[in-house]
Formats: sequence, C-alpha cells, structure tokens
Amino acid sequence: MGYDYIIAGGGSAGCVLANRLSADPSVKVALLEAGGRDWNFLIHMPSGYAGLMRTGWVDWGYHTEPQAGLNGRRLYWPRGKVLGGSSSVNAMIYIRGVPSDYDTWAQLGNRGWAWDDVLPYFKKAENYAGGADEYHGGNGPLKVSRPGVVNPLNVAWIEAGKQAGHPYTDDFNGASQEGFGPIDCTVSNGRRASAAVCYLKPVIDRPNLTVITRAQATRIVVENGRAVGVEYAQGREKRTIRAEREVIVSGGAINSPQLLLLSGIGPADEIAPHGIEPVHHLPGVGKNLQDHIHGAIKHYCPKPVSYYNIVKPSALVRHVAYYLMTHKGPASIVGLESLAFLKTRPEVVAPDVQYHFAAILYADHGRKMIQRHGYMGYYNMQRPHARGEIVLKSADPLAHPAIQPNYLQNEADLRTLRDGFKMLRDVFAQAAFDPYRGEEFQPGDTVRTDAEIDDYNRRTAETIYHPIGTCKMGQDDMAVVDETLRVRGLEGLRVVDASIMPRLISGNTNAPTIMIAERAADIILSGVVASSDSGDAAMAA
Repeated sequence: MGYDYIIAGGGSAGCVLANRLSADPSVKVALLEAGGRDWNFLIHMPSGYAGLMRTGWVDWGYHTEPQAGLNGRRLYWPRGKVLGGSSSVNAMIYIRGVPSDYDTWAQLGNRGWAWDDVLPYFKKAENYAGGADEYHGGNGPLKVSRPGVVNPLNVAWIEAGKQAGHPYTDDFNGASQEGFGPIDCTVSNGRRASAAVCYLKPVIDRPNLTVITRAQATRIVVENGRAVGVEYAQGREKRTIRAEREVIVSGGAINSPQLLLLSGIGPADEIAPHGIEPVHHLPGVGKNLQDHIHGAIKHYCPKPVSYYNIVKPSALVRHVAYYLMTHKGPASIVGLESLAFLKTRPEVVAPDVQYHFAAILYADHGRKMIQRHGYMGYYNMQRPHARGEIVLKSADPLAHPAIQPNYLQNEADLRTLRDGFKMLRDVFAQAAFDPYRGEEFQPGDTVRTDAEIDDYNRRTAETIYHPIGTCKMGQDDMAVVDETLRVRGLEGLRVVDASIMPRLISGNTNAPTIMIAERAADIILSGVVASSDSGDAAMAA
C-alpha cells in the first residue's frame, strides 16, 4: 500500500505531524507506532504517571550501559511506548527553555531556529488556559494550564527561595526563567493533555490518515539514494509500506538513530560488523547524546501536609474511584506545583540548574512510595558538557541498543551538580521550612564536603528523562540532518523529534519537541529548502 508520507513513531512529534500533514484530504499519511493505543486510565489521570513507571505497560524499559562516572551503575531510562510517546507518560511539565538555547542552535549554522524563529511555533502549538499574550498562544491544540501553588510545602518552597536571596518569577515560559515560581503543565479538565489527546485524537478518523499500532519500524527502504518505504514488524509478521513523498523518522533520541543504523545509515565501520550493509555513510548517527542528570535531597515532615495524604493506602483507592467518576479531586492534579531555575555562578548566561520540588516522598522513579509525610527537591544541571552515544548491540531490530550517556566524567558537570546540591540544601535551611522540616534522611548529615557531595551524586544520581541530540541538526561533518531536518545526503528522508536538537535546552524537553514538529510540518508543506543547498532559505519553486 502506498502513502504520501510515512511517519515512523507515534510519539510527541509523530502525533503533531500526523495532524498537520493529513490536514489536506488529498494527502495520504501513515503513522506507525510500536506501542498500542493510549487506553490505560493511568495515562489520563494526572497523578497516575508514577503508576505507569511501576507497571511498565507503556514503557520501552531501557537501561544504560554501566556508567564509569556513576560507580558503574546502569540507569533505568523510561520512554513512552504508546501513542503520544513520552507525552503520555511524563510528569506533564511544560517548559520551553530560554532564548539563548535556540540562538545557540542558530549560531551553530541552523538558520531559522533562533528564538525569534521558534517562538511563533511554541505559540501556534499552545492553548494556554490563561489566554494568549506576548509569550503564550491561546488557540493551539496543546492544552496548557497552571495548577497554582496551594500546598503549604510548595508555598514554603517559594518563600524559602526568596529568603535565600533568589528571585521570583510568575512565568517560567515568559520574560525570565530565573527564580522560584509556579509550573505550567499539559493538563486540562483533570486529564493529561498528551500529544495523542491534543493532536491525534481529534483527527484520527480522517479517511486519509492511517494509524497502525503495535507496529515497530525495523528498516527504512532506500533505493537509489532515496527513502521509499518502511519495513515494520507487527506481531510475527513483517510488512512494508511505501512513501511517494517522504519517510519521516520520529522515534525519539533512542529509536530514531537505532532505526537509521538498522537501515544501513550511519557510521559504516560500526554498521558493517553487525552484518548490515552500509547504505549511506553518516558518522554522526547516534552520536552527540545529551541528557539531564539529577540528584535529590529528601526530608521527613512532622506535619501531615504532604501529598502522602493522597497516596497512602487508606486513601488512594477512594481518591482514584472519585476521579474515575468525576475527573476531579486529588487524583486530578500532577502533584508538582512549583519549580526553580537558578544560576550557580553570576557569569553563566542563563540558569544552569533546574529544581523540581515535590511535596511527597518516593524513590526509584516513583516505583517505590515512601510511606511517610515529607518533601524532596531534585537538582539537575541544565546544559551538561557530557556527550554520549547510541550504538547497535546487534542487527536484531527488536533488541535494545547500547545507551552510553557518559555521565559525570568531567569536572564541569561534577561542579555544577555539586553547586546545585549546595544551593538546594541552603533553600531547605531557610525559615519558611522551619514548621515542616524533619530529618534530612537523604543524604543526611554525613554528606558535607565537596568530596562527599561528589561521592553522593555518583552513588545516587539518575536521569531526569530528557535525552536528545543523536541525529543532530547542523552543517558540520557530524550533523545528521540539515536545518530543514532532511537527512544529509539522502532524498525523501527526514528526522523530526528531540534527536535533532544540537544542544540540550534549559528545561524539560517535551514542549520543544512539539515545537520542532510544528515547525517541521510547515517546512515540509511549504517546500522550504536548506540554505546550504540553495544558497538561500527561500521557498522551492
């Protein structure tokens, strides 16, 4: 069967593309998703995301290679394997980053990706509950709301930040990111607003859009230098569908480079030993992997004011039952109300540490709830120096690739994470927390010196789930796609997802991924060609 466009990956970017490219009824679009439909109620109940981690029902279940900088530990890397991708399983935090992130992309040779270029696409995507303004969109598909700061521990968090001498910001996606303030999140009317819900569900019955689930792309079919189709596995069967115009890879920072490598597109000397015939030598495929890594400080709380009131066994069933009947109540909230973005040194261009504050205690990615009242803060560096890679372990398309982030193997990253720890501990020591401060049980009083902090981070740091960069956009020899997201040296093939980011942005990565897909859809539909090809980023005739 033939289509105009085949989108390999029904995650955040893939759902956007499926919506935008199928808007013309004469254009036939196929969307392939390795996972299933987003029917699990835990996906749509905002407080349910920790339960998704525990079940693994909609998760790829990746693990990294042993990390030398983390005492040889292998980290769990959850990624969404379901329509909507990680937008269906994440913590729903809506953060764009800072203007300098995107201006840096443009300075690296990516014309059309500076802040002034991408802000219109953030706004085009957004349907902000507070209405449209200079920074926010009010008519887009993606529903964004602000739950407000109501929990006493979150109130204390923001007040403690002020007491420690840090600024307050009322909008992390507005004029200034720096400071303490309330979050924006992709929640609407008590339900998760994933890319599948906001972009795909309203158009899934279009006759020119075919959504194929439980269909894992295994190979891009390339003929005479042009991508012409996708082979995919569905159950025990393998099928191939053909694309008249383009194949668009939207599998994310792990799956997209893996699919290219399995298709013979990548470093020839790494592909050939697996028995895969090199089709197109492209040395940057799988390289440039970047991720946010975080540590945590956790306190017990002597007052019964945390979200443990919601998740303790005696209350949880009641709250979930009420939610299922009404889409209201404690289970309808994300559980995160406030964040902070701070500079560890005055000379940095923008905040280099992000803090997630949670009025609850859990461990192991939410797979273990700590059955006491308490609170915790996560500190993660925004712009790490570490660069890693995704490489094949075998030619088996169903086998996970090797994930090598190279965490904490340079002094700059160690220092930033160490400084983030110190600043968080200082905030927790402020008077605003006096009524609520119980024992700091992680890491505790035994961690004080720089060496002890570094050791603690090496023993306990984890991903904050923001991998990017493995099919990076650029003009250098290690770039995989050009500024129009076309795979360099091949026709009819693009990559559109977080893997094209040349540098990690300063914040959560889902909103930027959706922006990338919105801009990519415009590029594809308007026929923009790369300036490196045409000498000018003009419209193709």
